[in-house]
Amino acid sequence: MNISVFIRGVLVTAEKNMMIYYNKPPVLIFGLLFPMFLFLAFFMGRGIDIHEFFPAFLAMVLFFTSSSVGPLITPWEKQSGTYERLLSFPVTINTIIMGDVLAGAIFGLFISSSVLIAVTLFLDTAFKSISLLLVSLLLGTFCFAALGVLIAAPASKTPSNIMMLSSLVRFPLVFISGIFIPLTELSNAGKYLALLSPLTYLVDIFHFSIGGTPSVPQYIDILALSAYTCIFLYVASYFHKKNLSKGL
Repeated sequence: MNISVFIRGVLVTAEKNMMIYYNKPPVLIFGLLFPMFLFLAFFMGRGIDIHEFFPAFLAMVLFFTSSSVGPLITPWEKQSGTYERLLSFPVTINTIIMGDVLAGAIFGLFISSSVLIAVTLFLDTAFKSISLLLVSLLLGTFCFAALGVLIAAPASKTPSNIMMLSSLVRFPLVFISGIFIPLTELSNAGKYLALLSPLTYLVDIFHFSIGGTPSVPQYIDILALSAYTCIFLYVASYFHKKNLSKGL
């Protein structure tokens, strides 16, 4: 396929998703309300220094917002019958997947950047590396948007089923990723488990970028997030194509 046609298809698909799904209740609930409630539940009344907790909170916001759009799009369109109509246009499955990822990434980047700017204005935040922070923001939001699209890969036309699966995937990742318990305080088994989560590497790189102490070198964080992004995209493409070949 011509690269210009591919890019145009991705942009058009992303624009369509942004106009339709950004204001859907599941996106607002799972993308905005859940991280706020989790923050209040674990921060209020515990005497935690907001400067120490902010990098983990920012990573959690980016994680939930970026991965909240993708799980809704495919089952919603299959249920309404618009998925087949979209495939009748000169686009491929990969074009649709990248359009879904871009829509989720833009949503996550906008919300997390707003949180970052707001906190920076009200707190005396010392940035160790703004360029690394911005790179990790972009990489993290695409990584978790790709995870959201992967979660939507099962052959289901019921959005509630996919959103339930999304919760089963995302909440365990939050609790093993060093957000509420630092990696240095985890047991050896807990550390090994945390290293399996892509969110761990984003939390770690945010800690370094906003003046904290990292647990692993920054190049490993970048490589891990990049690798997870490629894996999520490849597996999502595989299952979406497999379902299409079966007529699901």
